[in-house]
Amino acid sequence: MKATYRQLGTPKPGGIVCVADHASNHVPQDIDLGIPARLLEDHIAVDIGTEAIAEILARDHAIPAHIAAISRLVCDFNREETAPGLVPDTSDGHLIPGNIGVDREARLTRFHRPYHTRLEQWLAAAEPALILSLHSFTPQLASREEARPWQVGVLYNQDDRAARIAIPLLAAQGLIVGDNLPYSGRDLNYTMNRHAELADRRYLGIEIRQDLARTPADHARWAALLADLAQRVASTLT
Repeated sequence: MKATYRQLGTPKPGGIVCVADHASNHVPQDIDLGIPARLLEDHIAVDIGTEAIAEILARDHAIPAHIAAISRLVCDFNREETAPGLVPDTSDGHLIPGNIGVDREARLTRFHRPYHTRLEQWLAAAEPALILSLHSFTPQLASREEARPWQVGVLYNQDDRAARIAIPLLAAQGLIVGDNLPYSGRDLNYTMNRHAELADRRYLGIEIRQDLARTPADHARWAALLADLAQRVASTLT
C-alpha cells in the first residue's frame, strides 16, 4: 500500500523543514472519485508545483521535506477531522461523486491520521527553528469571479512573527505579496495550527500562484528564493 506521505532528508535541531500538504494528485486504485482524469491535473486535486519545489528544497538546499502522497480530493490533510472539506464532495464547482456518502472514518484512519502522526514524530525528533508550509493557488477560480493579483501569499493564524519578517523581504524582490491572501490562515491552517502554533514552533505559510510554478525553471527559482527567505526569517527569529 502506498504511504500517505514521503519524507526527503533528515531534520536537524534548529534547522528548517518544509511541509507540503497538497503536493500530490495520486488517487489509490481502489478509490474511484468519479471525475474526469483531466481534473486530477487541476488545482482542485493538487497544489501545482509544490511537489517539485519541495523536492528541490530537500535535494539542493538542505531543507528536508514532508510531502503528501495522496490527492486532497481523497483526503485533505490541511483540514480538521470534523471539517466537511476533509473529504470534499464538491470543489470549485466540480462534483466529486465518489466522495458522496463515503466512510469518513475509513479515510481518516487510512490517510489523515498516519500523515499527521508521522509528521509530529518527524518534527519532535529535531524541533526545527522554522517550518516552511508550502502551498500554491490558482490564478482564477472557476466558481467565482475574483481578482487574484498576488504572485505569492503569506499565511498565518495567531502567530504572525515569521510572516511579518517575510512579507517585506518578498516585496523587496519585486513580488506582489498577499498578506493572509488569497486565503486567510485564520480559516484554513489546520496543519500549522496543530504542529506549529499549538506546539510553539515557528512557521512560515507560503502560497505561490500556480501560473508562476509550472516549469522546471520556475520550480528551481522558487526553491532558491524560498530557501534564502526561510534562512533569513529563521535567523531573525532566533
